[in-house]
Amino acid sequence: MTKSEGQFPLRLVVQDLACQRGGRIVFRDVSFSLDAGEALVVTGPNGAGKSSLLRQLAGLVDIAVGRLFLEGGQTDVTLAEQAHYIGHLDALKAAMSVRETAEFWAGFLGGSQENIDQAFEVFDLAALCDLPVAYLSAGQRRRLTLSRLLIAPRALWLLDEPSVALDAASLARLVSAMEAHLAGGGLIVAATHQPLGFVRSRALDLVSVRIST
Repeated sequence: MTKSEGQFPLRLVVQDLACQRGGRIVFRDVSFSLDAGEALVVTGPNGAGKSSLLRQLAGLVDIAVGRLFLEGGQTDVTLAEQAHYIGHLDALKAAMSVRETAEFWAGFLGGSQENIDQAFEVFDLAALCDLPVAYLSAGQRRRLTLSRLLIAPRALWLLDEPSVALDAASLARLVSAMEAHLAGGGLIVAATHQPLGFVRSRALDLVSVRIST
């Protein structure tokens, strides 16, 4: 998705959001907005609700209180359908090759061979394309999972601990891809325990529900 497709400028709006899991209020009164080209890094200790917030944005967890919407996006699809959610699990089939996995995503989510080629270059996967997923290391599996971001472009990237299992070089590749997405007018919400190295981003501390720049 690019600006030329008429989907930008975008604005993600979250108003007075609360999350309840198992009868417990995980967080409440979370409000923020992101304009096209902005990233929000969600911080907080384990149990603060970082993953729950991302899963709410992805439409995977019910919203107890509050609302969220994407201004300037496609009007005939949901917010979740305009987003990529990358969670803790890689969700890969061991018997499929790297190439077969990428081709499945392109066919199912709406990508192209050009997208696959770009994703393989960005995440250094070309030399692995004929290997079964079962033979990949943890870092290679993570790079393949992250390649979905480029294989089937979406406006909003929801990333939960995206740097897990990545070495320094692979993390640099991810950050470069994220910066390019933002430069193209995309949006990113990422939950992490460690700095990702963005040139510019805002942080949402779920413990104090405070946004800093």
